[in-house]
Amino acid sequence: MTEQTSYSVFIPQIWSQKLNQLLEKNCVMLQCVNRNWEGEIKNQGDTVKIITPASVSVSTLTSSDITYSALTPTSQDLVIDQKKFFAFKIDDVSQAQSNADIMEAHLESAKKAIEEVQDTYLLGMHTNVKAANTVGTEASPVTLNKSTIYEKFVNLSLALKNSNAVSAGTRPWVVINPNIEAYLLQSPEFISAYNVADETLREGSIGRIAGMDVLVSTNLTAVDGKYYVLAGTNDAITFASQLSKIESLRDKDSFSDLVRGLYLYGAKTVQPDALAKMIVSAS
Repeated sequence: MTEQTSYSVFIPQIWSQKLNQLLEKNCVMLQCVNRNWEGEIKNQGDTVKIITPASVSVSTLTSSDITYSALTPTSQDLVIDQKKFFAFKIDDVSQAQSNADIMEAHLESAKKAIEEVQDTYLLGMHTNVKAANTVGTEASPVTLNKSTIYEKFVNLSLALKNSNAVSAGTRPWVVINPNIEAYLLQSPEFISAYNVADETLREGSIGRIAGMDVLVSTNLTAVDGKYYVLAGTNDAITFASQLSKIESLRDKDSFSDLVRGLYLYGAKTVQPDALAKMIVSAS
């Protein structure tokens, strides 16, 4: 029997399918966005035009005459303009293919790398938050401790409610980092996931504060001595992504295969009123 070469047993479709499945799980910010337009995105640079309906006004009927208002919907473009790749060598793809644990380890590593850039990108949407929906300022960021943290998160939740982003059935979220989590866990008002009475928590949520599901991301890092804690509803940001391709090439300089993958994504803040942020001192 002829021995199979490492290249012949590498099956890109299997790697691609498994990695796509892994990317659907546990990514923090994917719990906080909608993916309504993802099916229409195929290639990097593709654009989807999103039509937002105009507001309809209600008037009092004082006579038999009815006036009709002209409605002008607005449009926004969702552009897939983020293009990332990973590339690595595998000395013996035959062994990796036959050993499921090794294959899964490579995929898990690729997943974590993609999630880091993806989470950082989506958390950067805090720049689209309106001033009215912001708790704290650049000049005077909020200082959190176990005594004040609940009040500040109530203010953050209130900003969403005052902008009419929260209605019946809407589940607001807030993303914090482990440093803020340490304070939150000491707050008596924090409801841990173990004590939430219903089953409405998002996957990966550690609990609820001020009516918001709390998620933790290590990718919420300090910027110029401040954290930008992001909150909102899933109506605020629409996201689309595609693991465009995974392929293998034979390395001409060694007995190994070169594996590379292309990941495309983009996002758009389609409802800024449904986002709020808290500017927190990192000191």
